[in-house]
Amino acid sequence: MSFELAIEVSEQYPFHKDSLNRIEQNPWVKNQWPLVYFIRNDNIKVAYVGESTNALSRIKNHLGNPQRCKLDTISIIGSDKFNKSATLDIESKLIQYIIAEGAYKLQNGNYGLINHNYYQQDLYKNLFKEVWNKLIERRIVTKSLAEIENSELFKYSPYKALNQDQYDSVLEILEGLTSKKYSRIFISGSAGTGKTILATYLIKLLNTNSDELQTDDFNEDELKEIEFVKNFRAKYPNAKIGLVVAMTSLRESLEHVFRMIPGLKPSMVINPSDTFKLREKYDLLVVDEAHRLRKYKNISWMGAFKKNNEKLGLDDTGTELDWIIANSKNQIFFYDSAQSVKPSDVDSERFNLLLNDDNSVCLELKSQMRVKGGNNYIQFVDDLLQVNRVEKDRYQDDKYELLFFDDFNVLRRELIKKENEFGLCRMIAGYSWPWVSNPKLNPTPHSGTTDIDLDGLSFKWNSTDKDWINSANAFNEVGCIHTTQGYDLNYAAVIFGKEIDYDKKSNTILIYPEKYFDLNGKKGVPDINVLKSYIINIYKTIMYRGIKGTYVYASNQGLRDYLKDHIVTYKNEFPFRILSDQDIKPYINCIPLIDISAAAGKFSDLQSHSELTWIEPPFSISAKKGYFVCKVVGESMNKIIPNGSYCLFKQDEGGSRNGKIVLVQSTSIKDPAFGSGYTVKEYNSKKVISDEGWKHESIVLKPLSTMDEYENIELSEDDLLNFKVVGVFDRVIA
Repeated sequence: MSFELAIEVSEQYPFHKDSLNRIEQNPWVKNQWPLVYFIRNDNIKVAYVGESTNALSRIKNHLGNPQRCKLDTISIIGSDKFNKSATLDIESKLIQYIIAEGAYKLQNGNYGLINHNYYQQDLYKNLFKEVWNKLIERRIVTKSLAEIENSELFKYSPYKALNQDQYDSVLEILEGLTSKKYSRIFISGSAGTGKTILATYLIKLLNTNSDELQTDDFNEDELKEIEFVKNFRAKYPNAKIGLVVAMTSLRESLEHVFRMIPGLKPSMVINPSDTFKLREKYDLLVVDEAHRLRKYKNISWMGAFKKNNEKLGLDDTGTELDWIIANSKNQIFFYDSAQSVKPSDVDSERFNLLLNDDNSVCLELKSQMRVKGGNNYIQFVDDLLQVNRVEKDRYQDDKYELLFFDDFNVLRRELIKKENEFGLCRMIAGYSWPWVSNPKLNPTPHSGTTDIDLDGLSFKWNSTDKDWINSANAFNEVGCIHTTQGYDLNYAAVIFGKEIDYDKKSNTILIYPEKYFDLNGKKGVPDINVLKSYIINIYKTIMYRGIKGTYVYASNQGLRDYLKDHIVTYKNEFPFRILSDQDIKPYINCIPLIDISAAAGKFSDLQSHSELTWIEPPFSISAKKGYFVCKVVGESMNKIIPNGSYCLFKQDEGGSRNGKIVLVQSTSIKDPAFGSGYTVKEYNSKKVISDEGWKHESIVLKPLSTMDEYENIELSEDDLLNFKVVGVFDRVIA
């Protein structure tokens, strides 16, 4: 079933009582049809989103609201396909996307934001896309939905709609805080169940003034939610609330989000040491990723840690968990013991003691919010790495792409395609390589310094530990657990290092401590089984990062064979049909495939080489004389040509080549990605004109890469004597 989309975004009415007569004539308003409205002020960049079946009455109420009177323009969004459920859904989505788009700050609270399930919801799925397109046409918003969805403000916004599982937890948490049944609430849930989203939602909700709310259309749960908030604010009139995040990278990201949200401040996002800064206790501390709170072990700031313990009269057994409890009246901990990855993390036994305390209650999040493969994928990864998998078939899910790669060159090529299509695709590895390029230890590393070598490709570890996922060069670096835990990716390329293997005879995962290079991750861990649990938790956690898919590579053969038994292997099929000798009709039904690395001197006359491989071109390409195909490897042209792509070239026929991508030959060129004396680059020439005519002064071959390490190749004088343009790039064909 389907239906025609007919969305109307009205003219921009002045938001003033004098315009009520004009607004009343809008057909959707006049017929009291379910609709959505958008009130805004472009000068101060503030807006409000609402929905109603009695819009005129609702607009009159807004005109009596001092906050709303700061707005000056209103647009009505209507459709003959709208019903009450659809407008609630679109209102919720508009709130989420407009706040994340960043053009406006919203006056809306975030109470009652929940994913709405309703009859024939699938038929309405494109309605919101059409609404957003109309808003872009009218220049009310500018960013695409895909661009917004990749932003950290969208991913961690307190305006994110909750699922029923999360919303039920919100009501239980609020009841617990206001009834004083318990002062300590634990929210458990595996990776991807939305713990961080729930944390930011709660803090925004508790900082919302609900006195002026119009609650006429609120359902029972929404009225209960608002009543709990009012009770909390009455109990703590100037509530001191903090979001505690021990992990530096995630804390930086959340500070940025809080900076953009009305009513929140980046100073509300704190580290555990900051809990000592107030003269009196926090009324509430919300602790995200509580499993990463630290104890007095294997940390770089032992002196400061010890002083904080002394402030509370604690000895060296004191932990950041103790600080938080001592410095606050109420606590909410978001906790998953399976994501503890270092010996400095507080022992699970300490958490278990609190969980069994009379002042504590534990709630559980079960719905998988991140991974499209859902809880089945989460369970698969856990069983796979604990060697508990009973099923013999390989994991497959139409909604999730999990693939194993034998060749990292092929994995990288496929990841580039996903990055170009979706963005937010990253490589993540275990600690199997030293951090040679660490800027803190080596402030001026050699430009060619790398850390990780995989099948001839070289990479650096993450160059920053602060919001690395969103940093400029993240796609070309490899992240670790500390720069990726808590983050969402579209695709994750997970690299199992040399420190982890599998023994088929004993059917066990093996760990090689000497090949594990996180010194603070293994120092003081005498039991190899404890270290093994940390390492397995690392790999489980990074395998949960990908929303749409995960690509897997393993360094050790034993583990490689084990993973391939359970994960489908990517088939790197040759993309062309090779013609046999009797079928070859050069440039009539086939064109040559040239191996650049073995092509020295063979480009002068492509027709005469019987040793060439002749392929049938794709249907869209004619077999013309002068055409040939080469596989282009390396990252120096990855803005145009993904690493490992097969490209169509035309033999050079002279004329201006400036700005064109060319395959060139010169003995002066040293490009390790190609055969000796060859490269593919953008051509730029400088000419000198004299009475005798013109000549090249120099030729600059320019890389078109997302990676800064590739530099221009400049040829001049004697370099130009043996320089030759072999072919001009036409397109990528496979």
